[in-house]
Amino acid sequence: MSCARTFWILAGEASGDLYGARLAEELRKLGRDDGVAVNVAGMGGPEMRRAGVELRVDSTELGVIGLFEVLKHLFTFVAIYFRLVRQARQERPDAVVLIDYPGFNLLFALAMYQARIPVVWYVCPHLWTWGKWRLPVLARICRKMLVIFPFEVEVFAPTRLRAEFVGHPLLDLVAARHDPTLVRDPNLFLLLPGSRQMEINRLLRPMLDTVTGLAQNHPRLRFVLSAPRPRIADRCRELCDAYRRHHPECPAIEITVGETARYQQLAGTGLAASGTVTVESAIAGLPLVSVYRLNPLTLLAASLVVRLYRGFFTMVNIIANREVFQEFLQHHFRASELVPAVEAILPGGSRRAEVEAGMLEVKTLLSPNSSSAGRQAAEACYSVIAR
Repeated sequence: MSCARTFWILAGEASGDLYGARLAEELRKLGRDDGVAVNVAGMGGPEMRRAGVELRVDSTELGVIGLFEVLKHLFTFVAIYFRLVRQARQERPDAVVLIDYPGFNLLFALAMYQARIPVVWYVCPHLWTWGKWRLPVLARICRKMLVIFPFEVEVFAPTRLRAEFVGHPLLDLVAARHDPTLVRDPNLFLLLPGSRQMEINRLLRPMLDTVTGLAQNHPRLRFVLSAPRPRIADRCRELCDAYRRHHPECPAIEITVGETARYQQLAGTGLAASGTVTVESAIAGLPLVSVYRLNPLTLLAASLVVRLYRGFFTMVNIIANREVFQEFLQHHFRASELVPAVEAILPGGSRRAEVEAGMLEVKTLLSPNSSSAGRQAAEACYSVIAR
């Protein structure tokens, strides 16, 4: 190896941790092809650590949503920010790759711009819903914007920032873990209540109400809940046990840890918190109903600045520009509305074929034109330091 290159990758949420891990692997492959050692450090979680990223900060529990939830963790974020900025100025990586997480990463990008360290943004923050006024700022401080949804290229067209559609990284991840021996069980129902404690606390109860209603109408259904980490699984068990004490008719629910990908291939139907997992499920071919519920004060504050893009809050629907997965927000997230919506997408249901066709359309729209999504993103990052 003739020389060494250093990238920093900053990811603050579980999905960004997955994408960062894949990106780190592809960057190292590119370095080996060029006879260059590529070192990767930054902020991330267990996936990036397993991929050999030298973590300056473990971001496992930093993925909070909502104004008031962020305020509770404000001093933690401030301390991490100043520590990372100081380390980046000392170590001077060849480039910093920021993955989504706009509240933190926008400030970090500005600090890197001032320090003359090149910034690449991978996975565009959803400025098209809440912050179009920030587009000129991003155009000034970033060398390149790597977008994972095709419509996002148009968002940056009025600016001088080069936006490049690299395909969605979940295409590679879902393909890599596909098991051809698994066959869908039409009677298996998957619950995906989220990856954060606050989501579980807010979303699991109405999900259990829905499960109870479904079990009464469809006694052959079996239910499994997939949690990303043991801590989340333990909280789900606590809430399920408490719920069952007052609702003994609630069916048994198997709670698993780290098996979401497997059950996305095995289950016939699912109910999920809106987020990255809905895109992942669409790529894997699992029909869903999508739900979410925010703190009422957070929703009130958000309604002043956030606008639904294309009329939806579920990313699968935004990509398709039509309702593929039915979505239920706030007071609509209740069993009386969810049970008939789920029944419509069960095998043989009235919307099942429509949803299956919509998922295939979304998968096609997310595909890059040439190499894999991860490789294309790595090449785009590598080109910044190559220049």
